Amino acid sequence: MPYDGIVTKTVASELNLLTGARIDKIFQPNNNTVILGFYLDKINYALNISTNPQNYRVNLTTKTWINPKTAPNFCMVLRKHLLGLRIKNIITNSLERIITIEFEGFDDIDDIISKKLIIELMGKHCNIILLDDQNIIIDSLRHINNENSTHIVIPHIKYTYPKIIKKDFLLESLDDFKTTLGNIEKITDKDLISKAISNNYNGISKNYISFILEKYNFSNLDKIYNFLIDIINRTDSLKLKIEKTDKDYFLIPDDNNCDNFSINFALDDFYYKKESSEELKTNRNNVLKLILSTLKKYNKRLESINNKLKDCENMDKYRLYGELITANLYKIPNKNLKTIDLENYYDNNNLITIPLDERYLPSVNAKRFFKKYNKLKNALEIVSIQKKETLEELDYIESVVYELENATSVDEIAIILDEISENDIFKEKTKNLNTKKQSKIKKSNLTKNKNTNFNPLKYTINGFTLLVGRNNKENDYLTLKFAKKTDIWFHTKDIHGSHAVLILDNKTPDENVLTKCAEITAYHSKARFSSNVAVDTCPIKYVKKPKGAKPGMVIYTNYNTLYVNPKNH
Repeated sequence: MPYDGIVTKTVASELNLLTGARIDKIFQPNNNTVILGFYLDKINYALNISTNPQNYRVNLTTKTWINPKTAPNFCMVLRKHLLGLRIKNIITNSLERIITIEFEGFDDIDDIISKKLIIELMGKHCNIILLDDQNIIIDSLRHINNENSTHIVIPHIKYTYPKIIKKDFLLESLDDFKTTLGNIEKITDKDLISKAISNNYNGISKNYISFILEKYNFSNLDKIYNFLIDIINRTDSLKLKIEKTDKDYFLIPDDNNCDNFSINFALDDFYYKKESSEELKTNRNNVLKLILSTLKKYNKRLESINNKLKDCENMDKYRLYGELITANLYKIPNKNLKTIDLENYYDNNNLITIPLDERYLPSVNAKRFFKKYNKLKNALEIVSIQKKETLEELDYIESVVYELENATSVDEIAIILDEISENDIFKEKTKNLNTKKQSKIKKSNLTKNKNTNFNPLKYTINGFTLLVGRNNKENDYLTLKFAKKTDIWFHTKDIHGSHAVLILDNKTPDENVLTKCAEITAYHSKARFSSNVAVDTCPIKYVKKPKGAKPGMVIYTNYNTLYVNPKNH
């Protein structure tokens, strides 16, 4: 359900536990978020105020944020006016999505001072507004001074609450409710009823009504009204719980678990996962767009190279034409000809028809044939090298695509972005990419080089440890730096995937262990959903990295091949 008036009222009721708490920290990690730090009874609390149009909310949080080195102006204003004050009250008005936090404290000469923080949770119109004791606006996260707006928010004017057009459900009797909805005897169209309630009453979302109609199968308006009254009354007692679906959450009654229920922290977990998923998807798509445009460019280059190589297939024919004309010049008329038939001494003197350019004499045509042959011969050498380099780049790009598709966090994408930023083919394109940021992944205690992010996947198989790299750089470090020469290396044959290393520690693995390692290796590859996948394995000492090779690219010898079905143990 959206963060509607029912959720807002429930959150504000629970937040009253902060009454008396002193505000000692204020941060603004981004343009949509303000974090207030409170201290009460030897416990620190962090209140997250998000004005993100899609994920707006107020809730206590345990999550960490990266703050800018220089605090934004609004953050500095909040620090100036609120630090050191204590919460006097946290209130909402009916089911409006507006939370008012009242602060109280003393100034330098011990006079009482009062401030208010108004949090408006209204989609794209979300705002955070700081008021003085006369309700005069000191400053706001967003200034609104639109002539067409009835809600002006700029410093030094008196704050007025936004006008509410819809009805207040708490002021409606059952008869009023039924009259508003047309006195329907029996609910036949659930979607129609959901829209009607949401459109007529403030703070009740369509999704929530749709959910309760499906869950409880209410057949008339009386049951819906009584359910909503019960839920709203429970917001003060918190006799509620959250029921989660794949992409949403809903408040439902609960008389048994109220002591352990915290809507603030439940919402904190829900929105953290939601925003992490959205951020991951956005960042992945941004980088993937860059990668795929480069992939398209190199595919076109490969097509052009193949066309040039096809032209080179005819170079020996031009040499033959030149040789035959030169050898027979003494008997060829010294005049411009369209074609000429000559005996081919490379083919039992069978006649061959040679096309000529009528603009030139036969002797000049011969020189032109030799020139074309030499040009194509030189081109063949150059284009063959270009094709080899292009295929290597394509192979590397496809390996990066595989990494992106399997990345499970923004930090992993940041590592991939760092990796491709070092490659000349991506350097310019990644320079100003918004998703580029330093990875926050903690280095594991496995890391020998403290300048390297290294936190591979770890599997335990019958007392053995198998490490699996998550990206090209980690693959290189795992295989070439971390592993011992006697450890065993695994990789899918001719298929993009992770490097895997079985740590032996002077032990000898049996066939069962090697098979399970190969299955895991196949799972962490593009062949994850295939069957009978070929996995090459050899001691680390036989794995080498050619000079100048791309990250993750190695060559190996003295290997065995196992055929397995991919499994994630």
